[in-house]
Amino acid sequence: MHMADALLSPVVGGAMSAVSAGAIGYAVHKIKKEELSEKKLPVMAVMGAFVFAAQMINFTIPGTGSSGHIGGGVLLAAMLGGFPALLTEAAVLIIQCLFFADGGLLALGCNIFNMGVIPCLVIYPLLFQPVLQRGLTAKRLTVASILSVVIGLELGAFAVVVETLVSGITALPFGTFAALMLPIHLAIGVVEGIVTAGILCFVLRMRPELLQSALGGAALDARVPLRGTLAALAAVTLLVGGGLSLAASSHPDGLEWSMEKVTGTTELLAEGEVHRAAAAIQERTALLPDYDFAQGGTGGTTVAGIAGAVLTTVLAGGAGFVVVRLKKRAASK
Repeated sequence: MHMADALLSPVVGGAMSAVSAGAIGYAVHKIKKEELSEKKLPVMAVMGAFVFAAQMINFTIPGTGSSGHIGGGVLLAAMLGGFPALLTEAAVLIIQCLFFADGGLLALGCNIFNMGVIPCLVIYPLLFQPVLQRGLTAKRLTVASILSVVIGLELGAFAVVVETLVSGITALPFGTFAALMLPIHLAIGVVEGIVTAGILCFVLRMRPELLQSALGGAALDARVPLRGTLAALAAVTLLVGGGLSLAASSHPDGLEWSMEKVTGTTELLAEGEVHRAAAAIQERTALLPDYDFAQGGTGGTTVAGIAGAVLTTVLAGGAGFVVVRLKKRAASK
């Protein structure tokens, strides 16, 4: 559901960038006061890499000619808490945008809002956490995961429709576009919800303290051993990004599929100086556009999956490290 720049006007793109930047700033403020300890920094880094790799795998939606991939917002929130999860999801989307040209630079604020702010700061506290108030069990965790992912993805898909409407994209009429976006993302959400539930149930068996810490907004006990769980997640990340990504569906994702049904094409033409400037910046920064070598050849997807996971690890972990240091500095004054 990564939006391209052509779906937005500069005003809407700029406004949503400001909204997302404000949400990230608020998350940093809350983390400095309430959440995140050094113990969780490796979790933040590894989970960011995992979500990056997992997003490379598009799964086919049978009978539609469309595909989808996980967004990861609810998964990250369940593992880290809502505010650290937003920082991690933003790190994933920034790496995708700058180094792989996945999602437009002008649209980055919208993508962070739709796939980060909505699931991490809205769905997680208002739906996911209340479902688990009576106890953290595999059954409740499964229900919370599926409901949260489906509703969060539906809200994100509707936000895309509204953002294009406000941008004045007449090629995508509101009613027709919404009537396609919401049902296809409902199907994608069910699959992502099941995947999310499976991963979280695995974590519940291995290290329930991680989920309990996130639910309670408390620091993770320094005595909790994480090496085995993190090693397993890191191994899966390398397997997914470096290998399974080669088997990703070639069908257009839910957003592209909806656009094609309305306009006959999966891409719209971006016009204007702002759009051209944003595209020029991405051309210079995207080392592996569309997760492949720019000059062609073999092995590009594998390299992109591993390189992207490493870059996300550095950015997500680094962001958490900086916030923790700022938190310690403020506490010492």
